[in-house]
Amino acid sequence: MNYRKGICRFCEESIREVDYKDKKRLFKFTTDTGKIIPARISGTCTKHQRQLVKAIKHARHLALLPFVDIQAR
Repeated sequence: MNYRKGICRFCEESIREVDYKDKKRLFKFTTDTGKIIPARISGTCTKHQRQLVKAIKHARHLALLPFVDIQAR
């Protein structure tokens, strides 16, 4: 996993709220084992990281995202 810290993608694209229904975007912020990538690695700002974590957990609860990747076992 080669992550590099950068500018917040949400601030860059002028996204005010992170949407839990945007599966493609949320997948980019999780590892292959299902863990949420921390802000210090992904580069998201504090405000959007909080929204991101909440959206990922909400999407998992509604079965839009898996809790754990099945192939990772």
